[in-house]
Amino acid sequence: MLQIIFYEDRNFMGRHYECMSDCADMHSYMSRCHSCRVESGCFMVYDHPNYMGNQYFFRRGEYADCMSMMGWSGSIRSCRMIPMYRGSYRMRIYERENFGGHMHECMDDCDSFMDRYHMSDCMSCHVMDGHWLMYEHPHYRGRMMYMRPGEYRSFREMGYGGTRFMSMRRIMDSWY
Repeated sequence: MLQIIFYEDRNFMGRHYECMSDCADMHSYMSRCHSCRVESGCFMVYDHPNYMGNQYFFRRGEYADCMSMMGWSGSIRSCRMIPMYRGSYRMRIYERENFGGHMHECMDDCDSFMDRYHMSDCMSCHVMDGHWLMYEHPHYRGRMMYMRPGEYRSFREMGYGGTRFMSMRRIMDSWY
């Protein structure tokens, strides 16, 4: 069973909310969230309700001061559990929106699209298998975006207009 516990204040203080599934709006459970403890599983947290805004990945562990760690000024407003996946991983990344431009099929982590594929832009993708994290900068740094199986025709239309994703990694079952 996947479980994350959110706390209103830093260092696991104040009221808390135990979550074992997706939560589109945490405001109904607590007014703010500044620390959390992942008992089991992996979760994406968001700084806006309905899984919108900046995203951050949490796996098993303690996060005593989430806001400072993530560089956010607000609070965690929603969360999505990431189901465990055991199987092959496959994603196609595209240079342009709507699956245009050069395409590369990926089955493992890539710490730099530029180094591996000589690709300076990744503006759409199709996730066939597995769950992935895409990062704004090489070497898995910067803003991140959770990708589950599906078609992502335009990162710009998803709210990532100025973001260029430059690296990606698989969410492995060993992280649980």
